Amino acid sequence: MENAKSAARNDWDAVVIGSGLGGLTCAAYLCAAGRRTLVLEAHSVAGGNSQVFRRRVHGDDYEFDVGIHYIGECGRGGLIARMLDGLGLAERVVFRPLDPDGYSTLVFPELRFRVPVGWDRYEARLLEAFPDEREPLGRVVALLRELGEQGRRLQNQEIGLGELFASAPNVAQWALRPVTELFAAHGISQQAQAVLLGEQGDYAVRPSKTPAVMAAGLTDHYMRGAFYPEGGGQVLAARLIEAIRAFGGDVRMRAAVSRVVVENGRVQGVVLERSGERIDAPIVVSNADLKRTVLELVGADHFRAETIERVRAYRMSLPLFASYLDLDIDLAALGVPNTNYWIWGSTDIEGIYEELESGKMATAPLAYVTAASLKDPTNPHLAPRGHTNLQIMTLVPREYALWHVDEGPHDARSNRYHLDREYRRCKAELVERLIEIAEDVIPGIAKHVVWKESATPVTQERFTHSTGGTSYGIEAATDQMGPLRMGPNTDVAGLYLAGASTPSGHGIGNVMRSGVIAASAILETDLLGLLRAGHRIADPSRLPPLDATWDAWRASR
Repeated sequence: MENAKSAARNDWDAVVIGSGLGGLTCAAYLCAAGRRTLVLEAHSVAGGNSQVFRRRVHGDDYEFDVGIHYIGECGRGGLIARMLDGLGLAERVVFRPLDPDGYSTLVFPELRFRVPVGWDRYEARLLEAFPDEREPLGRVVALLRELGEQGRRLQNQEIGLGELFASAPNVAQWALRPVTELFAAHGISQQAQAVLLGEQGDYAVRPSKTPAVMAAGLTDHYMRGAFYPEGGGQVLAARLIEAIRAFGGDVRMRAAVSRVVVENGRVQGVVLERSGERIDAPIVVSNADLKRTVLELVGADHFRAETIERVRAYRMSLPLFASYLDLDIDLAALGVPNTNYWIWGSTDIEGIYEELESGKMATAPLAYVTAASLKDPTNPHLAPRGHTNLQIMTLVPREYALWHVDEGPHDARSNRYHLDREYRRCKAELVERLIEIAEDVIPGIAKHVVWKESATPVTQERFTHSTGGTSYGIEAATDQMGPLRMGPNTDVAGLYLAGASTPSGHGIGNVMRSGVIAASAILETDLLGLLRAGHRIADPSRLPPLDATWDAWRASR
C-alpha cells in the first residue's frame, strides 16, 4: 500500500506554486519539453492578477479584469506574441489595439497629452507641446529611446550587461541612475518631466528612485502598439492552462501549499494546506510572493544568512485601490475614444509619492480610468447591452491601518475585515472620490453608475497572498533592480523562482518572460534564443480543437 502511494506521489517532474502568468508560462514550457508539471493554485480561479471576476446582479452579467488593462509587445515579433507562438497559442489569442493616435491620455491641470504609438510620432508630439524646450527635450527623448530599446535587448537576453555597457556608453552612464538625474542634467521643465512620466503608475516608483531604464522601458513597451486581449485577461491564463493539460501537465485549484519540503539541502516536493497531502517532485518553481516563499513556504533555515537579510530588506511596491463600475450608458456611442486616462492633479509627481510613502492619501487628484467595453466591444460578459464596464484605480499608501486592519496576512486571508464598518466606509468614500475625479474626463458619469464594487490592498492580499497587498511585487527602484533581485536559481537545489519580484520585473510580458527564463534554467536551454529564432517548442497539433462555446473563465476553474 505504501509503495503504491509513493508511486502516485512521485508522478510529477515539477510542481509550480501559483497560477499567475509567470507560473503558467513556466509550466507550459516545461510540459512542452516533456516535463510533466503540476500547477497548484490556492484560489478557485487560475490566473493571478490576470484573472477576471464575474457578478450577476438583477439578472445582468458583469465581468471585470483584475490586472490586465493594456499591454505591449503583442504585435508580430513582439515578446508576448513570440512566447505564445512557441507554445502554438498565438492564433488562439487575439489582441485588439487601443487608439494608436492616443492609447493613453495624460491629464494635468493645464495640459492634456495624447500618447501615440511610435517613437518618432511621440517625439514630434512632445516637441509640439513644449516648443521652448525643443533642443534639450529632443536630447532627452533620444536618450530614453536608446535606453528603452537597448534595455529590451538586455531583458530578452540578446546581449549581456557587460557587452551592452561596453558598446553603448549612454546606457552605461544613465541606465541605473534615477531618471530625475537625467532630466536635471538636460534642464527640462517640471511639466515636461511629468508628461514623460505620465504613465508611471504602471510601476509605481517615485521619480527620484526610478531607474532611467525603467522609465524608458515602459514607454518603449508601448511604442509598437498598446493592446488588450479579446475576451479579457482571463484568456491568457486559460490558453496557457489549455497547453499545460494538452502537453501532459495539470492545474489544480483550491490547492494552497503550506510548505515546500526540503531535505539535505534539496527540494523534495510540497505539502498542501488543507489536506496535508504531500506531492513529491524534484523541481519546485514558486510563482508566489517572494517574501512568503522564502520566509514561510521554504523557511529561513534553508537559505544563506545574506539571502535572508536581502529578502527581509526588500521594499514592496505601493499597492492599488480599484473601483469597478457599470454605467447605464454606452461610452462608445457617445464618442469617447479607446484610450486610457491618467489623471494627475499636479505635475509634482515626486511630491505625490512623498505623501503616499508617508502613509497619507495623495492630496492632488490621482486616478487611472479605463473602459473594458471600449477596448473589447465583442465580449458579451462585460456588461448588459448599452452599458459600459469602467474601472477607476489609484495608488494608495502601504499602511494596513488605512483600512482598519492589523498588519499581517491573517487579517487578509480571513473575510472578517470585510464586515468592519470603518473598512466599508473608507472604501465607499474613496470610490466616490474616484468617480468625482473621473468626471474630469468623462463628464456626468456619476449619475449613470448602476453597479459599483471595489478592492483594497487587503483584498489583493487575501486572494493572491502578496505581501502588503501589492500587485507589482518588490519595488522596482534603483536599489532593487536587475541582479539585485533573486531568481530564477536559488540557494536551495531544485527550487526556482518566477514572477514579478524576479529580475524580469512585473507586468504581463515581464512575468511571462520570467516563466520562460525559469523553464530555461531548469531545462538548461536558451528558450528565449530559440523563440527569437522562430522555433516552436511545443507541437500545436496536440492542442484541442477550437470551440466556439469556449469560456476562458470556466476553463480556468
